[in-house]
Amino acid sequence: MNIKKTIWGQWQSALLLSCVLSSSMLQAQSASDASKSNEENTPAAQPARPASGIATDDANYVIGVDDLLSINVWKEAEISRVVTVRSDGKISLSLVGEVTAGGKTPKELKAEITEKLKSYISEPEVTVIVQEMRSKKFNILGMVTKPGSFQLSGSMTILDGLSVAGGFRDFAKKKAIYVLRKKADGTQERLPFNYNDVIKGTHSEQNVQLMPGDTVVVP
Repeated sequence: MNIKKTIWGQWQSALLLSCVLSSSMLQAQSASDASKSNEENTPAAQPARPASGIATDDANYVIGVDDLLSINVWKEAEISRVVTVRSDGKISLSLVGEVTAGGKTPKELKAEITEKLKSYISEPEVTVIVQEMRSKKFNILGMVTKPGSFQLSGSMTILDGLSVAGGFRDFAKKKAIYVLRKKADGTQERLPFNYNDVIKGTHSEQNVQLMPGDTVVVP
């Protein structure tokens, strides 16, 4: 009788162990299949190539002092870097040395750097990106909350500029606002801006787009 109980117990243990092993194998197979499925559905990583174009909407953007530039030379990490245009309008790069960036478009600067690198690198691929347009600024003076110099971004209008300056202070003469703008011949013109009329939809043409160097005066 004891022998039968012993055999029966051993058989039960063997059966339980077999069930546990089978369950573990099924779970492992399921995990393996899921892993393979994820690998098949995940696209293979592609090597990064230098981006084209600049960070501004204007393809004819002219680089100026204080602009932040990203210079990338394909497969040349030692040369690639982010630089700020110095007060003399120049930047410095390894192998290239000093280059005048101010007054050039990113496309023109790219061409010059590429040409200089040909003495050291076979078929250099260069990208010039304007990361921050710090050189384009305008001024707001007079009866506004925060008078001063501000960065000009995108297609800002006079209304946009007044908003950036925090709006008007008490007793501001909103009908007598004007913009001082330097013309190509070096002379200065005065553009009137009647705030009250503009926000009513009258004389909306006075809400002109601000240009680099403009000064908005709020009497």
